[in-house]
Amino acid sequence: MAKTIAIVNQKGGVGKTTTCVNLTAALQALGARVLVCDFDPQANTTSGLGVDKTTASPSIYDVLIQGIDPAKAICTTPYGDVLPANKTLAGATVEMIGMDRREYLLKHALSGVGEPYDYVFIDCPPSLELLTLNALCAADTLLVPVQCEYYALEGLSDLLSTIRIVKRSLNPSLALEGVVLTMYDGRTNLSLQVAEEVKRHFPGQVYASVIPRNVRLSEAPSYGKPVSAYDALSRGAEAYAALAQEFMAHNAPNPKE
Repeated sequence: MAKTIAIVNQKGGVGKTTTCVNLTAALQALGARVLVCDFDPQANTTSGLGVDKTTASPSIYDVLIQGIDPAKAICTTPYGDVLPANKTLAGATVEMIGMDRREYLLKHALSGVGEPYDYVFIDCPPSLELLTLNALCAADTLLVPVQCEYYALEGLSDLLSTIRIVKRSLNPSLALEGVVLTMYDGRTNLSLQVAEEVKRHFPGQVYASVIPRNVRLSEAPSYGKPVSAYDALSRGAEAYAALAQEFMAHNAPNPKE
C-alpha cells in the first residue's frame, strides 16, 4: 500500500510545488511508482508535470464533490502519475462545508488508488483551511519545505499547532516525514543562519540534501517539465536527485532480523 505524504507549509513561495514536481520525477527515475494529488486550486503541479490544467477533466474536484472514480481522473506522464486540479477546486471548500465527515473526503477518495504506487504526494494550498485539513487527515506523514529566507520560521508555529490538533482529534498516526531547506545560497550568512535555526527546531528531521536557488528550477515549469527533463545537469536537478535518494533511504524497509 502506498505511503501518503502531504507537502505542506501555509506560507506561499517556499517551494512546495517545486519540491512536489521535482521530487516526484526524481523518485520515478529511481524506479519508484509515484502518484501526485494536486490539491492546490492554482494547479501548478498539474501543469508542472506537463498536464494542461485548463482541459484536465475529470479532476480532483470531480472526485471529491461529484464522487467520480479517482482512477478515471489520473493522468499518466513520463515523470509520474497525477490526479489533476483546475480552478474549480477553489470553490470546493464552500461545497464541502455541509458534507458528512468533510475532513476525510480526500482520505476516502485516495483510499482506492494507492495499491499500484509506492508513494502518493499531496501538494497542499498555501493556507491552513479545509483543503489542507483534508490533506493532513489523508496523509501518513508531512514533508515541510522551508525557504532559507528571513521570516522562514514565521508561521511554522501555526502549522505545528494545527498538526497537534489534527493528531489529537482526527489523525493520531500523523508524523513528520522531514523538513527540506529550499532556496539555499551557501554564499550568504542568512542562508547558513536559517539552516542552523531550522535544524535546532527540528533536530534529526532536516534533510541533508538542500535545494539551491537555481534559474533552471524557475524556468522548467514554463515548459511543463520537471527540472530533470529540462536541464538534467543543472544544480537544481542534481539537488532533487540527491533528495530523492535520501528520501528512498529513509523509507527503505528495515531488514528482517
